[in-house]
Parts: sequence; C-alpha cells; structure tokens
Amino acid sequence: MTGSRIVALGHYQPPKVLTNDDLSKLVDTDDEWIRSRVGIRTRHIAEDETVVDLATEAAQKALANSGRSAAEVDLVVVATCTAVERSPNTAAAVAARLGIRAPAAYDINTVCSGFSYALATADHAIRAGAAGRALVIGAERMSDTLDWTDRSTCVIFGDGAGAALVEAQEDGAEPGIGPVVWGSEPERGDAVVITGWDPVISQQGQSVFRWATTQIAPLARQACERAGIDPSELKGFVPHQANLRIIDAIASRLGITDAVVARDVVDSGNTSAASVPLAFSKLVERGELSPGDPVLLFGFGGGLAYAGQVVRCP
Repeated sequence: MTGSRIVALGHYQPPKVLTNDDLSKLVDTDDEWIRSRVGIRTRHIAEDETVVDLATEAAQKALANSGRSAAEVDLVVVATCTAVERSPNTAAAVAARLGIRAPAAYDINTVCSGFSYALATADHAIRAGAAGRALVIGAERMSDTLDWTDRSTCVIFGDGAGAALVEAQEDGAEPGIGPVVWGSEPERGDAVVITGWDPVISQQGQSVFRWATTQIAPLARQACERAGIDPSELKGFVPHQANLRIIDAIASRLGITDAVVARDVVDSGNTSAASVPLAFSKLVERGELSPGDPVLLFGFGGGLAYAGQVVRCP
C-alpha cells in the first residue's frame, strides 16, 4: 500500500458578483445586517453555467497547475448536492469534457463536507491500488436552491468549484493526505435540508451554529492526532466556509494562532462542497501557504455530516 498526495489545486467562480447592496434590493436586508451575522460581503452567482461547467473549469486549472494531462487521470470524483442530472453523473460528464478515457467516475453527496469525503475516498482508492491519479472536485450551484424572498438563506450562499489533482506517492514518503475523521448525526439531519423537485434550501440556523461551534473543534483535533500533528504545528486551516463567526470560533477552540485561516466566505459566501477546495486553492495561488505545509481541511454541515484530514500543501 502507498499513500497519496495533492499535487495541484484549481478553482473557478462565475463572473457575476452579487453584493450585499444588490441583495437589499431583493429582500429586506442590508450590508450591516448580513456582515454582523455571517460576515459575507459578496458572493458569485452562476447565470448560464451548469454544475458540470463549474467543475470542469476548476479541474482544467488543477491539471494546468500540475503539468499533468487529462489522459493520465484514472479516477474522477465530484462532491456536489446541486447536480440536476441523475445520469450521467457529474463526474462522468466532467470526464467526457476533459477527454479522460475509461476512468472510474462517481459523485458524492454529503453536502458541505463533500470535498473531504471525496478526498478520503480517492486516497483510499489509491492506497488500495485501485487508482493511480485522481481528480477530486467540489462544485455547487447553490443559487438554484435559494428562495430569494428568504433573507435567512439567500444572503448566505454562492456558486463555484474547486479541484485537487491527487496521485500516488513513492513508498516510504511521508503521507501527503492524512487519515480521515468522518461521520454524521443523521438523527439531526433535518437541521439543513434541500427538498423537492424544485429544490429549496432551509436550515435551523441557531441549531447549526451551536453544533458547529461546540462539536467540530474536538473532531478536527482528532484529525490532527491521527496525522501525528498538534494543531499548534499547522500552517493552514481550511474549514468549510459556512459563516465567519463559526470559522473564528472553531479556530479559537483549536488554539490556532499562527496558522493561516481561510476566510473566503467573506468574498464567496457559503459554496457548500466547493468551499474547502475553493478557499484552499486561493490560499495557495496567493502564496499564503508553501509546498509541504501541513494544512487541516474540515468540512461540516448538511446531514449533519462532517469529515476532515491533514494534508500537505502542494
């Protein structure tokens, strides 16, 4: 068995930007109300682009940043909860767009924790010898699920995608992707729901806030322990971009003071399964993290499902 590592990242967001002032013209809200509660000032909204379009753009950038070709990929995994088509799945559609021949291809839907779930399954496949190089993508068009008259939800979410190219590493090398900590609280699954043929998202905001700010830090600490690292040694922390207050509360409970903490939610809103790879890719692109840096990724939300692992920065 061999480990795996992330060799490159890529991200994509639609060009349309919706500001808090724009939203104040649609619903009873304003910039101060939104910032004080969730910390968001802008979000990107897809117009003509599908989830497949968003995922493909991010995957192409990850490939370009890696110097690898699509022909070298044998596994495609897409985390999404907003795919419209049931078949072919999003992963197969992305593979077709990229010209990847005969890959294993599947979608994962654990909502906001989806990317960390997808990354773990790709790592497991590579360790088992079932794959050699994988594209792992989180892509969402959350705007499709919004009731634009409900200010409790329409101010929070945005659209986008992030992708990682993952490949096997040499025997004996330090694992580039650490053991996953994952699970769920299905008895509380109704805290965040997207229901119906014309789907609309709703959530129990205060309940989710309390759960995230009290339960996630101990689980994130477990991910560090399994990777053999203390949270104080982390160089980066990329949690799900749910809410700025939640992000800061978890970082504080973990005792993270010197690491770079992703706060992309301010500019991108909550992009569900796309939020972790999107924020991670931006940190790397801006040079805020260096190759080999230990970074804790942790997704949580709808389900209530969670997953996280320590990775080495590409």
